[in-house]
Amino acid sequence: MEIELKYNIPDSATADLIWENELFKEAEEADSREVLNIDARYFDTEDFDLARNEVAYRVRREGEHLVAALKWKGHTEDGLHVREEINVPVEDDLPDLDVFHESNIGCEVCELAKDKELKCILQTACTRKRFRIDTGTGLFEFSVDSGEIVTDYGVQPLNEVEIELFTGETEELVEIGKVLQEKYGLEEENKSKYYRGILMIKENRK
Repeated sequence: MEIELKYNIPDSATADLIWENELFKEAEEADSREVLNIDARYFDTEDFDLARNEVAYRVRREGEHLVAALKWKGHTEDGLHVREEINVPVEDDLPDLDVFHESNIGCEVCELAKDKELKCILQTACTRKRFRIDTGTGLFEFSVDSGEIVTDYGVQPLNEVEIELFTGETEELVEIGKVLQEKYGLEEENKSKYYRGILMIKENRK
């Protein structure tokens, strides 16, 4: 299960202020700050069989690591994204649903694809600045992302804050988000990177 808050950042200056903020200084985990490049490729069939069943299949390079992920059964409200997720380390970024064969969802997604060729339908590329927050009752990852969403139909800028719940209660995650939102007047982002890319594709395929 993935649980995270997303907020849209209006400009690069605000992004810098958020990254440099000391709102969570007392709870920031020592030596947890890092900056890395993240490149993700999302795959589907020519007929968008996965997207039509609200499944996202992604292979993402996080620094030197490659991770394949399936996400499904998601819902979003007030910037809070909750969805099922499974992650598997992989050796390359070629589409291969067999890496999920030990899970029920992996078998279901293989059936959705029905041996059809999988192709990259969209990509995201961003610089992620992140650190961890440890309140004693919960552990969270705080990330500032700046980059772009790329499809065959164009490019959309990407600037957002994500706060992901690792351990603890959702209520505390929401409280942390409120502190940040009120400080910088941020708008809640109810669309995932993947969904924003899918919307670009839909609008141009009409």
